Amino acid sequence: MSGIYIHIPFCRKACLYCDFHFSTNLDNKKKLVDAICSEIKIRKQYLEDKEVKSIYFGGGTPSLLSIEELEQILSVVHSNFIVNPIAEVTFELNPEDAEINYLREIRKLGINRLSVGLQSFNEDELKWMNRVHTAQQNFDSIKTAQEAGFDNISIDLIYGSKFQTPETWRKTLHMAFDLNTQHISSYNLTVESRTQLQHLIKEKKEKDVDSEMSSQLFDVLIEETEKNGFNQYEISNFCKPGFMAEHNSNYWKGLSYLGVGPSAHSYNGVSRRFNVRSNTQYIQAIESDNPFYEEEILTANDKYNEYILTRLRTEWGCDTQEIKNNFGEKYMAYFLSQLEPYKQKNFISAKHNTITLTKQGKHFADGIASDLFYTKKDDSNNYA
Repeated sequence: MSGIYIHIPFCRKACLYCDFHFSTNLDNKKKLVDAICSEIKIRKQYLEDKEVKSIYFGGGTPSLLSIEELEQILSVVHSNFIVNPIAEVTFELNPEDAEINYLREIRKLGINRLSVGLQSFNEDELKWMNRVHTAQQNFDSIKTAQEAGFDNISIDLIYGSKFQTPETWRKTLHMAFDLNTQHISSYNLTVESRTQLQHLIKEKKEKDVDSEMSSQLFDVLIEETEKNGFNQYEISNFCKPGFMAEHNSNYWKGLSYLGVGPSAHSYNGVSRRFNVRSNTQYIQAIESDNPFYEEEILTANDKYNEYILTRLRTEWGCDTQEIKNNFGEKYMAYFLSQLEPYKQKNFISAKHNTITLTKQGKHFADGIASDLFYTKKDDSNNYA
């Protein structure tokens, strides 16, 4: 079982906080689509004939593609890979692109799940984020998608901006619940390098994100989603029963996936590949049959650390028996030894062989995972 991620690196505008690879220049869009199709053909053996259970169009803004361009890409995918007839096919959509005929047409192509980037219902906050759409377009986009026949819709929301308090955030969440969507991905606003937000903070034109307020908002998020029938199956992801995102879950479960397009990543259990982060360089490399990616062969430490990083964030947690079977006694002994401080703080829950984060521990997920990582210096402690 595996998945395919297709990165569409175009946007109308740069959002204040975004560090994903994209371009606002669409002049080479056709060449880029052709290059993506060529890469799919070139890498048809990457997944070793594993059945593809999920396809994900991300970006950037995939909804800038025409129906013909989407059909071209999907046709090449189906011609070169074994795609499950009921595969989850997700399409990231910006609210301003939710036009009824467009949505009906992409549904005919086999796209059966939408991920809509609402981010906020506050007009001032949307303008501050440099989003193209309005709050009204947020509401309208979901209604239009439902009218077009989509019954598996995820929405993105951001918390932690200067506009939010626990009260306003609670109100935002209830607006989201009223839309009757099946999935919510909600992310804490972070200050990434090379973003406009980072620049404004350095220039003292914006304040840094208030971590204490973000922590309060995270608690509200957990509380309100649970009350409204959503299950938090990953730190930032919440779903109604039966609507867990299969594609992203594959990442967290360590399954193989092929990443296509500029800046896309791939993983096959042995190595990671990172495509070049430039539309022009990517197209030129594909057209001239030159390398368009870098590759990292994963060590045992790398594989163990990635397992910890991804699984600790989920409801499945880290399985000590799985660690022993997949990585060996040394890693299991190390893992168990590092857990003790977090048991005492009630940051983790241990049931049978499974270690998960408590509600309190979820606030420190990345820090806990980092402390559980195994490095070369840990060899001197002889955990074998």
